[in-house]
Amino acid sequence: MNPSRKLRNILYLFAIIKLVLPFFLQDHFYQPHRDEYLYLAQGHHMAWGYMEVPPLLSVMAWITNLFGGSLFWIKIWPALFGAFTFLLVGKIIISLGGRSFALMLGWLPFMLDGYMRLFFLFMPNFLDVFFWTLMAFTLIRFIQTAQNKWLYLFGISMGLGMMSKYSVAFFVVSLLAAILLTRHRKVFLNKHFYLSLLLGLLIFLPNIIWQYNHRFPVIAHMSELQHEQLKYNSALGFIISQFIMNLPCVFVWIAGLFFVIVSPGGRSYRLFTWAYLFVIILLIVLRGKDYYALGAYPVLFAFGAYQLEQATAFKWKWTRVALVLFSIALGTFAMPLIMPIAKPEVLARYYQRTGLNKTGSFKWEDQQMHPLPQDFADMMGWKEMALKTGAVYNSLPPDEKAKTFVYCRGYFSAGALNYYRKNANLPEVYSDNASFLFWMPDKYDIKNLIVLAHQVPGKDDIVFQQFEKMTIKDSVDMPLFRETGMKIILYEHGNDSLNSLIEKGIAGLKKRFMR
Repeated sequence: MNPSRKLRNILYLFAIIKLVLPFFLQDHFYQPHRDEYLYLAQGHHMAWGYMEVPPLLSVMAWITNLFGGSLFWIKIWPALFGAFTFLLVGKIIISLGGRSFALMLGWLPFMLDGYMRLFFLFMPNFLDVFFWTLMAFTLIRFIQTAQNKWLYLFGISMGLGMMSKYSVAFFVVSLLAAILLTRHRKVFLNKHFYLSLLLGLLIFLPNIIWQYNHRFPVIAHMSELQHEQLKYNSALGFIISQFIMNLPCVFVWIAGLFFVIVSPGGRSYRLFTWAYLFVIILLIVLRGKDYYALGAYPVLFAFGAYQLEQATAFKWKWTRVALVLFSIALGTFAMPLIMPIAKPEVLARYYQRTGLNKTGSFKWEDQQMHPLPQDFADMMGWKEMALKTGAVYNSLPPDEKAKTFVYCRGYFSAGALNYYRKNANLPEVYSDNASFLFWMPDKYDIKNLIVLAHQVPGKDDIVFQQFEKMTIKDSVDMPLFRETGMKIILYEHGNDSLNSLIEKGIAGLKKRFMR
């Protein structure tokens, strides 16, 4: 068989395994993640932007909803882009002259590291990492060929990346600064480079216009993140996490840095050293979450895989077996942390028995230690919550149901209830949290209100004082569920002031985001 054809066959075989395997690793007990419900809801409200993210993921959500919104259609998108991202890494390896062992080393991080989970959650992060890798791939191909078509593909990948997640800007800025510091700065004299940047800007322009027309809600969203989550992030914790997230294959990306810093063969690609350092510094200064940097590593996996293959081609060939066995052993041990491969109670016992429950993976956003990783606790209980809410709603007489509004304090519960709406026989469920605020009605004609919240609204919330009766009808009792204790509260017999108060309040909230 032709050697190049054999390499391509190996590459595509690894990509297919990467695509398929996650579907067999997640236990059937688990439901979509809390944030996945938000992005699926955006597919029902197509726009050029949302409060949290640009619009590209909503196109995939729209298609998913069109095909019924099953778990397969939710998960196929991140799984596909995981395979595509590995294909880019493999293509880089082959372009450098790498062979089958290098392809295996470039593949292992996608199977054994945090990328396995990242490429199975329907969130913007999988697009983020893909487009970071695609931008790196196009620059490498431009360096290797000097063909301007790769610059235009760089601009397209930049534009589509910015339409996926705003953090793509971190890598764009880092790459441009890195180019200035290397001999590749001559590209700034190439008119096609500027045309490619203009092309990327034109692709991103509809979202910029949307953000302007809505008073840049991304700024409000980032401010909220800083206040509620990012303020707890430390520089030391961020750096340690970069090693932990990639621990089973940490030697691959370290070898990649060695290649672009020290190796004569990596001199042409030294800009990726600077790009990596700039990204890490930017995210530390801005207190970014550790996984924000995951897009910077696939290109280093490619370089590192090639470097390790070259280093072991004649001497120390036995280390190849040792490296692979080390990765597989550690990755297998950590896989219950990466993917929910068993029911929550089984996993909790495994973590306790192995001591894994003492690691940082079990510290949630509330800064407390819990029995499960936060992501896993966010993947259960939603259907049960919807069915309980539906039971309360359907216990009302038909004429009362027609005047009953279902409202959730959080976007996650509103998204989940809408996802299971048919199962629970519920009307459309609303929230004024996150992008759900934009979808709240402007006019109201209600008498009853079903509220999902952890706490009963206080007396200072005037809307809830307009009802004659309040009853806590039920609650969610699942100790390992992040939202356990959520109350289902029924407010009945609203007075004549109720609807006008709601309309005024919602109009005030929306006005902040309207010109």
